Amino acid sequence: MSHCDPVADMLTRIRNAVAVEHPTVNVRASRVCEGIANVLQEQGYVNGYDRIATDNHDILRIQLKYGPLGEKVIRSIERRSKTSCRVYNKVKELPKVMGGLGIAVVSTNEGVLTDQQCRTRNIGGEVLCLVS
Repeated sequence: MSHCDPVADMLTRIRNAVAVEHPTVNVRASRVCEGIANVLQEQGYVNGYDRIATDNHDILRIQLKYGPLGEKVIRSIERRSKTSCRVYNKVKELPKVMGGLGIAVVSTNEGVLTDQQCRTRNIGGEVLCLVS
């Protein structure tokens, strides 16, 4: 498990689990990872998530979502801001994923939000990932 970048580890685990059509995926829990899972749930990309307490550290169990014929709801999920190169954008510079069909997950001083929520509240922040 990655100790340097838990967000990148979470996104890679989700990407790999979707590729082989697993119903759930376990990731190491943190505030930012839980915020990302919450945004994915609110936007309909996952069915839900649970925080499970273990002896060493908490785990987030994310229930992945698929269409009625097994089609993938999360087609791509990529990291934008990295540990070595942070990407901060003002509200007017936030990316529109697939012309507004996807979402950008942004870490702000008001929590983890989507790009659309940031535009509504007129705040910018660190662009964590792009989901479509």
